[in-house]
Amino acid sequence: MDEQFMIDLVRAKMPFGKYKDYYITDIPVHYLEWMNREGFESNKLGQYLSTMFEIRTNGLIHILRPIIAKYR
Repeated sequence: MDEQFMIDLVRAKMPFGKYKDYYITDIPVHYLEWMNREGFESNKLGQYLSTMFEIRTNGLIHILRPIIAKYR
């Protein structure tokens, strides 16, 4: 994964919906699961959300903690 992508991911906020203005990294897994079932869009936001879905469902949130601490 591209380092800049991960930095941008931890800084990105949800622009709409129930979790508007939440950091993408703070969106609950149940919402990411719902979005996965609906299908992620093929834009930057869709990439962030699908990446977070994979990180959350595979128990890899710990890989983001140092990035969040440094860049947010």
